[in-house]
Amino acid sequence: MSGRQAIGNERLIPRRAEEIRTWNVEADVVIVGYGIAGAAAAAEASLVGADTVVLDRAGGWGGASALASGFVYLGGGTAVQKACGFDDDPDEMFKFLVAALGPGADERKIRLYSDESVELYEWLVALGVPFNHSYYGEPGWSPYGGAGLMYCGGENAWPYNQIARPAPRGHHPPLHEGGGRLIVEPIVRQAERHGAKAIYNARVDSLIVDRDHRVVGLVARRFGEEMLVRARKGVVLAAGTFIYNDQMMLMHAPLMLGRPESAVQEHEGGGILAAQASGAAVAHMDACEVSAAVDPPVVARGIVVNGVGQRFVNEDTYGGRISQLLLFHQDNLGFAIVDERCMEEADRHPRVRTSTNPPTSVCATLAELEKEIGLPPGSLEATVGLYNRHAANGEDPMFHKDPRWLRPLEAPFGAYRISDRTGGFTIGGLCTTVDAEVLHVGGDPIPGLYAAGRTASGISAWGYVSGASLGDGAFFGRKAGRAVARG
Repeated sequence: MSGRQAIGNERLIPRRAEEIRTWNVEADVVIVGYGIAGAAAAAEASLVGADTVVLDRAGGWGGASALASGFVYLGGGTAVQKACGFDDDPDEMFKFLVAALGPGADERKIRLYSDESVELYEWLVALGVPFNHSYYGEPGWSPYGGAGLMYCGGENAWPYNQIARPAPRGHHPPLHEGGGRLIVEPIVRQAERHGAKAIYNARVDSLIVDRDHRVVGLVARRFGEEMLVRARKGVVLAAGTFIYNDQMMLMHAPLMLGRPESAVQEHEGGGILAAQASGAAVAHMDACEVSAAVDPPVVARGIVVNGVGQRFVNEDTYGGRISQLLLFHQDNLGFAIVDERCMEEADRHPRVRTSTNPPTSVCATLAELEKEIGLPPGSLEATVGLYNRHAANGEDPMFHKDPRWLRPLEAPFGAYRISDRTGGFTIGGLCTTVDAEVLHVGGDPIPGLYAAGRTASGISAWGYVSGASLGDGAFFGRKAGRAVARG
């Protein structure tokens, strides 16, 4: 254990409202977390005149959302899709997401998200979020050259291209890294224009409930001092993941414990724990987005094998899917096998420089490579032999990789040990309705309590696509803001 927040804190126990004589802060709507979900909730609640306060543990707004690369998963026929020549509709988007985000994905949320995705896109654009009307067609973790659209979930790769008509839905602002800020900031400014106020450096300990078990506020701690916050209409929890809480990770997602976290240190699960202490249900707490730090343009041109030298996935699919399968189903032992042509072709990619990220092993023969990276004798030779025989005919009967990336691999061979480079964040969280109401373990909504973003279990269950966090964070954050403002 690293000493980061642990479960068992007595401060989690809900406080009784009748015991409180003086409130330090009062508002109609109190939101915990000022990333994209909290900002969207604040923007919508304040728009209709609700007195809104947002608490955040950090010293400013943004959180992990502002540090994200910037994908927002949008489809169904956005202006960017149409300008780039792609035909998409909500039904195709729904079919893909149900297949890609399961098992256990909430079809009601996905249906609503697909049906209203164009409206979410138009809302973001109206606030000033920039998306260039240009398409990037290479594999990658994000687009390059300021492109505003690319495939970001394996939509055009097997098996999903057999389930739904492929269309790129990864909408991205014109920054390769840190594009999340370009999305979150306009939402924050919208909330501020309508009067939302922020209190920073405030950590939430527990909820406050009345005699009817309605959530009417929360207990926070700021600079060591307790702060009692009254919420006349309700509380929205949007405090992010629990990736920085070692005890929660050990209990729910131990295979990710100790791996690089794609989040901020404030993501300690406080919102989830406070709601659980009031009887809230959770879902998919063992699910994680996983990414391996290997360039997709290199991987797509080679093959990926497990610890016994066998392929287990088509290499042109979403990189997060490859990484998830590797960590959770292949004992986190795997290699990308490439040759010189793979490296030369990938180097034409504007952001790939294989000279600064060379293979971890290079050998003249497959037999030598097997020995060097610890694979069973003959295993890699058999796998590459089968792959090459079919690739020469433009076929991949095992995993149906697109012919665009198929050709026989030739000596000398290189290997990247991709299992040493996996990291990510948690996906699971509080069970909510399509209006972002938090559900009790008994199945009914907890009055006065809402959640969105990675504090809630959103459209993703076990699968993931890039842009799902910013996308459903904004979408259900807006739902939460509207619902809580209604009281």
